[in-house]
Amino acid sequence: MKYVFLFAVGCLILSNSVRADEGATEGWIAETPREEIRPEFAWESAGGEEQGVLVIRADGRQGLMGSWTRTIPVQGKKSYHFVVDRKTEGVELPRRTAVARIIWLNEAGGKATRAEPSYMSYRSGERPLAEPEMPKLVSTHDDWDRLEGFYHAPPDATQAKIELHFRWGEPHSSVRWRVPTMEVSQAPDPRTVRLATVHFQPRAGKSPKEKREQFASLIADAARQKADLIVLPETLTYFQSGGTYADAAETIPGPSTDYFAKLAKQHDTYIVAGLMERDGHLIYNVAVLLGPNGNIVGKYRKVTLPRGEIEGGIMPGSEYPVFETRFGKVAMMICYDGFYPEVARELSNRGAEVIAWPVWGCNPLLAAARACENHVYLVSSTYTDFGADWAQSAIYGHDGRTIAHAEEWGSIAIAKVDLGKPSHWQSLGDFQAEIQAHRPMANPLP
Repeated sequence: MKYVFLFAVGCLILSNSVRADEGATEGWIAETPREEIRPEFAWESAGGEEQGVLVIRADGRQGLMGSWTRTIPVQGKKSYHFVVDRKTEGVELPRRTAVARIIWLNEAGGKATRAEPSYMSYRSGERPLAEPEMPKLVSTHDDWDRLEGFYHAPPDATQAKIELHFRWGEPHSSVRWRVPTMEVSQAPDPRTVRLATVHFQPRAGKSPKEKREQFASLIADAARQKADLIVLPETLTYFQSGGTYADAAETIPGPSTDYFAKLAKQHDTYIVAGLMERDGHLIYNVAVLLGPNGNIVGKYRKVTLPRGEIEGGIMPGSEYPVFETRFGKVAMMICYDGFYPEVARELSNRGAEVIAWPVWGCNPLLAAARACENHVYLVSSTYTDFGADWAQSAIYGHDGRTIAHAEEWGSIAIAKVDLGKPSHWQSLGDFQAEIQAHRPMANPLP
């Protein structure tokens, strides 16, 4: 049986004098953290909205905060699909100001406890309390943003508190919330993917052709292990070639991308290859994503350049593309990018779930940090010896810990992960879902 909860309200205008513990109608309550920052609450039926619109608006003061809330019955262990639409006016950052939350509560009204223990690095093995779920922005149509999420109710959950927020509002700004829905539904299918890294130095030969062909058997090995994404190292056609960056540079598409695209199609997989690109008189350090259809999915031009590349005349990139694949959203960064948190954050802001990282060498703590601070899977492929206590060819999880790593030259490391499964921390909850609502405003400095 399919249950649908529609949180309808009657026609009502609430003034600032309404107490936070007084019901609005049909179970809706207007709440504020402090009375002196209470915004105005209203319900509007104009505009043809069948269920009406819940409104929160600021007067001429800065920083008002409040929320419409309602608590509904739920069944533990059931999966739920939550959808709500919002429209903001005068709001600089809707991602921070107009936020929806779902809090699972037990019979006593306290936070419910997750079914599974958390194996994140903090208090590993304990069952965490169910911190608020935060539905994500999935689309925008006619100035209405849709927030959506699929969630599994904890075993002891008997209630869910729905919160529609207005936080830190600008003077005379507002948010309108359409009445949300929350349906019992089937749990989404797992989004499992096998991520692979190649640990290899192409020492033989001098030409790009000789360099790239050394990876064929390693790609085949990873494909035999059913790898969905295979990450190769940085500037692989330049490594120990004895020439300059420009000598190794090719157009894209070009011979090397054609070669790896053919292998990607042959093995029905995705390959990330670190190459040198020539675009007219400019040279770029690039990572190229090749798809199982034999085409170039996209490329990323290294944004942050170390001294040697600057002195070698390489041009930095300026874009942070994220690419749709058949298993999820993939982005790339390259070597020195790892020293700068802005690169991985820009990629995760754009929806990256996996970041492929071709890298000569880097502080391994930075690999862990980039994965943890963005809650992405990071796959690095390096030229660094495993025993050097420096960068590893490895797969990192949401908490920054290494899931799998390669030690011997010419070896493959593979990890099977579920991109659709949230990672719940003790006290933090699903941090990845909170990033957009909690991360700071952009730095105003140039």
